[in-house]
Amino acid sequence: MLCDGAGIIRPIVSPSHLNCRNCPLPEDFANDRLLMLIEKSSHCLSFYHVDSGRLVDSVALPEFPHEFVVDSERRHAYVGHYGVRTSSSTEAGGSSIFVIDIANRRLERRIDCKPYHRLHGMGIDRFDRLYALSETAGVLLQFDTPLTDEVPTRAVASGGLKSHLFALSRDGQWAYCMNLLSHTVTKVAPQNAVVAPIAVSPGEKPEGILLSSDEKTLYISNRISRTIVAIDTETMEIKRRAPSRPDPARIYAMPDNRLLVVNYEGRSASVIDSETLEELAFTDLPGRPAAGCIDANANVAFVSIDTNVSLQLDLKTLEIIKSFQTRNEPDCCFLLNQS
Repeated sequence: MLCDGAGIIRPIVSPSHLNCRNCPLPEDFANDRLLMLIEKSSHCLSFYHVDSGRLVDSVALPEFPHEFVVDSERRHAYVGHYGVRTSSSTEAGGSSIFVIDIANRRLERRIDCKPYHRLHGMGIDRFDRLYALSETAGVLLQFDTPLTDEVPTRAVASGGLKSHLFALSRDGQWAYCMNLLSHTVTKVAPQNAVVAPIAVSPGEKPEGILLSSDEKTLYISNRISRTIVAIDTETMEIKRRAPSRPDPARIYAMPDNRLLVVNYEGRSASVIDSETLEELAFTDLPGRPAAGCIDANANVAFVSIDTNVSLQLDLKTLEIIKSFQTRNEPDCCFLLNQS
């Protein structure tokens, strides 16, 4: 390990190891925590050793993979091929879902989703049914057995334009789609296409989304409006609204029922009261936070920063515990072997 003097651990990795898809997990890491991390502009899904910052392995993917989900047994990850760097691109984007064997860290298969492109939002329910949202088509695809499905099992319209992310009920009966161009949130029924989408306008450019643990409240962050909104999922009516710091991009559930909001252009993270939506605390970050995940047991957040850094944030103090260098444009992440 090398330290650059700024508290950033820089892993020393042999280039020949970066795409070693058939190598077993090193014995000294077998029971340790690994952070699965999409590196968008390095076009891969990587595995980092949390405590040391060492890059254990990396699975090469086509250009600009983005959101991903992991199944209930932590055996497979499903990565959507967005295929363009940002939502402002005019290109068609990707049309595949990549199925990753986590234990062997390799690309197992692809699901061809043509004619549906820009697969961005990804979800999985308690039955391990997979869902993928096509941004260009505004269609939510469903795969009942994603390890073997060659085509979607069913699909429903999102009811909005430029559908980017979504939240999913645990049983897969309801999905809540964020629509960047129509500036709406829509409630759709993935299992029943005859149910018309129900739309609400929470603010401009709604993107961050979190469904409460009891599934009664939907929390939305509006990036242009700079607001946080709470929506009643039964009525789809706005219950509360509060101002936020600049560009609130993602929302995560903290162990104590508070909310963690990462503010991209605001280069900060905020702790929000889930009832009042009042900001309780905030911290400046050393760059723009793109996405993250939370280790509820350790009360720590992992946050991807646009300076090619993944940092660990103590959720009690909002202090940066440690950080390590990544490759280009780290984004969505998932923690394996949680403490």
